[in-house]
Amino acid sequence: VRMGIAMVPEGRRVFSYMTVRDNLMMGAFTRTDKADIAMTLDMVLGRFPRLKERYSQMAGTMSGGEQQMLVIGRALMAKPKLLLLDEPSLGVAPKLVQDVARSIVAINRDEKVSVLLVEQNSRMALRISQRAYALTTGKIALAGE
Repeated sequence: VRMGIAMVPEGRRVFSYMTVRDNLMMGAFTRTDKADIAMTLDMVLGRFPRLKERYSQMAGTMSGGEQQMLVIGRALMAKPKLLLLDEPSLGVAPKLVQDVARSIVAINRDEKVSVLLVEQNSRMALRISQRAYALTTGKIALAGE
């Protein structure tokens, strides 16, 4: 985190018995500038309006797609330069997969955050990527821009 890297692991690891707000603030635990944290929080809530709607809700009661937005938002609260995303579409409803994909593109474009995406949904991954590598048994089988 201190080196500017944040990771969103597979499996939507939210703090179930904490509110959306508290989950997001956990992502900013290494930061000290309250005004900058507030600006980042506003950016995250603007990027994911559903989180704003559910701000006081317990994270464990949200849908899979909403939880995925929450863990991405929590990672963004660290203000990373590089965001590592592991299977962000896993277990997410098809409609919300598109929302998550659009958000990943916007985060890269608007927030200038580099994104390393590991994703089995190759169609979605290729659509939003600038560069792609396909692995077979741990070795690069295809590469392209």
